[in-house]
Amino acid sequence: MARPEELRYVFRYGRKLSYTDFILLLNTEITEADQVYLAEIFNRLAKDEPAQYIVGETEFYGLTLDVDARALIPRPETEELVALILAENTSDDLNILDIGTGTGAIALSLAKAQPTWQIHASDISPDALTLAQQNANKNAIENITFTLSDVFSNVSGNYDTIVSNPPYITDVEKVDMAKNVLDYEPHLALFAEDNGLAIYQKIAEKAQSYLTNKGKIYLEIGHLQGQAVSQLFQHHFPDKRVRVLQDLAGKDRMIIID
Repeated sequence: MARPEELRYVFRYGRKLSYTDFILLLNTEITEADQVYLAEIFNRLAKDEPAQYIVGETEFYGLTLDVDARALIPRPETEELVALILAENTSDDLNILDIGTGTGAIALSLAKAQPTWQIHASDISPDALTLAQQNANKNAIENITFTLSDVFSNVSGNYDTIVSNPPYITDVEKVDMAKNVLDYEPHLALFAEDNGLAIYQKIAEKAQSYLTNKGKIYLEIGHLQGQAVSQLFQHHFPDKRVRVLQDLAGKDRMIIID
């Protein structure tokens, strides 16, 4: 069922109305064209299509990103990960690798905030990389390169920071997922084998070869994965500190290896 707040969101952004213009429009008689548009929105929302996919854009850390079924819709929790990386890393000269970039949300946000950083974004999906490049062009961001790679399979060089928000949902969790996520967002970017730990395992096993001596790793995790992922990385990085941090909702959401 389409919710009123989603209907308002899609109508406002689909019509590219400012908040003030939208409020003023509430006091006017609806046009025939808007009636048709609202009916279309309602029908698509009623089929559980995500509001952001209908609009075709979403806001993320001050950027406007194109979004569609090629990649996951960026979540607010991931903005917290971006903010943490920027707060903890103030050098003007850093080399960053974003594994599983999707829309490019993390990589592009870092590149925009720190134009002197060199950002490298990879993804296993050619379609996602095309979308990420599209978003780089849309936001006039140039200090970024894109690579088709399954984790480290096509990556070279050493990085001061490796960041990843990989697929981490288990198949058994499907029954609890919202239909607008399960039916529309790409499963390649949602689900991982080995109880959701498969990609973390790949990163943990090989990251040492791609990090500088004082390199760091920043990860987003599922809220029940804090213990498992932190133990995994502590095993592979016994000489580094492994931190589990909570999001604004108080749930385990980020792991930092430094």
